[in-house]
Amino acid sequence: MVMGDLVREVDVAVVGGGPGGYSAAFRCAELGLEAVVIDAGKRLGGVCLHEGCIPSKALLYVAGLISAADRARELGVEFGRPRIALDALRRWKTERVVGRLARGLASVARSKGVEVIGGRAVFESSRGLRVEGDEPQKLRFAHAIVATGSLPVRLPGGAPPSERVMDSTAAVELPEVPERLLVIGGGYIGLELGTVYAALGSRVTVVEMLDGLLPGVDRDLVQPLARRVERLFAAIHLGTRVTELADSGAGVEARLEGREGETFDRVLVAVGRRAQSEGLGLETTRVRPDARGVIPVDECCRTEDPRLYAVGDVTGEPMLAHRAMRQGKVAAEAIAGRPSAFDNRAVPAVVFTDPELAWCGLTEPEAHAAGRPVRVARFAWAASGRAATLGRSDGLTKLVIDPASGRVLGVGLVGPGAGELIAEGALAVENALRAEDLAATIHAHPTLSESFMEAAESLLRGA
Repeated sequence: MVMGDLVREVDVAVVGGGPGGYSAAFRCAELGLEAVVIDAGKRLGGVCLHEGCIPSKALLYVAGLISAADRARELGVEFGRPRIALDALRRWKTERVVGRLARGLASVARSKGVEVIGGRAVFESSRGLRVEGDEPQKLRFAHAIVATGSLPVRLPGGAPPSERVMDSTAAVELPEVPERLLVIGGGYIGLELGTVYAALGSRVTVVEMLDGLLPGVDRDLVQPLARRVERLFAAIHLGTRVTELADSGAGVEARLEGREGETFDRVLVAVGRRAQSEGLGLETTRVRPDARGVIPVDECCRTEDPRLYAVGDVTGEPMLAHRAMRQGKVAAEAIAGRPSAFDNRAVPAVVFTDPELAWCGLTEPEAHAAGRPVRVARFAWAASGRAATLGRSDGLTKLVIDPASGRVLGVGLVGPGAGELIAEGALAVENALRAEDLAATIHAHPTLSESFMEAAESLLRGA
């Protein structure tokens, strides 16, 4: 068709096929609204499925297998040195993990009658947009949902145009296992992918410009991980900036602030992500992103333009897929006229390193910064029978409690399986449970989940 020959009418146009976008479209369809998804790659799942959460966790599972085999020597079990077949590993990640999940999402879309249009969406007004690319067309909508996600932050001053300098998207493709890898950024992306490459055989150096790994995370949780990666990585430089990168042909020469230059085979830039709101034609609407590109929304995920909603990373922190998915459902329900709001108190965060970190609700540092009185209960996994059977005593369960009501305000965990265990913490915070409720709930023995009960009991004994 020729652009402009026909304008298609739809109830809801969803811009972006990531977790927030497809969740919104699916919920719209369930509520009887005709929804279409416009995605540049004509795919569902977004960065999370194709280049982020899922492939990185698949690779972290492999890294965990290698680490477990190495630790088994302490138990009298020898497996020998692992041999890595990169081609087979890439195929497993791409076809059996990412591919299978992508096909599943496409099947769900078909079953719900949600069409996915390939192309780049550009708003022309608060009621219409054009699709540029292989499937050019114009859409007129009653409502639209912006779910365009985020992009990796570039290094200040830029990086040299070299395939040796990777962002997280390139890193999960496993182009090779470099002998020497420099990771710029000590946040969760840098530490997770650094863990993968170290397990596969790279000598990993991490540079973080702030004074600690995982800036902003409770130090009680970070400390066990910091001890672990000090042994896993070749070097960790805190409070250090990379002042120059240059591709010499034989490698990337990196100059680190206050240190002599070093040469690396590859460099991973993992200094954060930024909202992706540029080039959408939002200036033709009443939506005005802030200086960081973030689109402000209310509790219904509605923007300043009443016909436009926004969900996921493009609405700012925390940039987490599960937050986007919840927002997508809220936006769809609000558009359908149902009472709905994103008023969740607990948005869990997980760092899938070894050990894992997870937290939700109010943290102890946040409480102190706000001058809010809290009581804190800690249960070290060194006293856990299940942790002992796993050969892992480096964990911790931490509860942040309101001293007046006994209500659980926040939960923090570090240790194997913390990402699964945080669900109990999120349930406690979201439903205003008290420490007494956790202590009185029978937890199976021996399990790591008992640590919630033990931490709560220790608090009550001291009351």
